[in-house]
Formats: sequence, C-alpha cells, structure tokens
Amino acid sequence: MKKPSILYLCTGNSCRSQMAEGYTRHLGGDRVRVASAGIEAHGKNPRAIAAMAEDGVDISGQESTQLTGEMLDDASIVVTVCGHADESCPLLPPGTRRIHWPIDDPAKATGTEEEIAAKFRAVRDEIRARVEALLAEEIGK
Repeated sequence: MKKPSILYLCTGNSCRSQMAEGYTRHLGGDRVRVASAGIEAHGKNPRAIAAMAEDGVDISGQESTQLTGEMLDDASIVVTVCGHADESCPLLPPGTRRIHWPIDDPAKATGTEEEIAAKFRAVRDEIRARVEALLAEEIGK
C-alpha cells in the first residue's frame, strides 16, 4: 500500500500548517509523507515553535515554503487550515482528497504574553487532536 502524502496548506505557512506538519511527522513517522506550504511564505512564527517544543515536537528545522504545483501533484490529501487557503486552494489533481480544518489563527491573538501563549497552546492542542484522528483514519494505529 502506498504511503499517504499529506500537504497542509494555509495563508503564510508560519503557524497552523507548520504545527500540523510537525505533529504528522512526529506521530506518523515513516508511515506517511508530509509537507506544508502557504499561499505565500511568511516565515516561521517563534511562538508556534515554542508551543510545539512544550509538547516535545521540534519544528524549528522546518521551512516556511510557498505552494508549488509539484507539491499538489505529490499530495494524496490536501488539508487547508484556514479560510483564506480554503478559498484560494487551486484545483487539485483528480483523486486528491481535500479536507478543510477551520482553525483560528493564533498569530492574531492579543493580550498579555501569557494570554497569547495560551491561544497558541489551544490551537496546538486542537491541531494535535485533528492530526491524530486523520492519521488513525489514513494509516491506523
């Protein structure tokens, strides 16, 4: 059986898609291929890196990349993690499954540093739960 190839897509590939890629790599191991990209590349968000590190997942080596046609051609599943990416998602190749996860953007959080960090943690935990469910569905446990 061919390994699923999951592509996480968001606007800037700085927070949510980076977290999803990190969890998929961490939880799926070599049973799945994974990448993330943005409609644009905004660089990685240090708060996303910190929130993931708190859960034992290092995403600091991942790159913030812009979506390419090759990435779409390679993906068996494309997961959009924000409304803009969902609306801007290009036409997918036949047979590619598309999933939309409407996840709040933690980079838009306001308040004290602790309140902002709490928002990043909440989004991180939601993404982990969604990735776990997707992996269970696609590759079993």
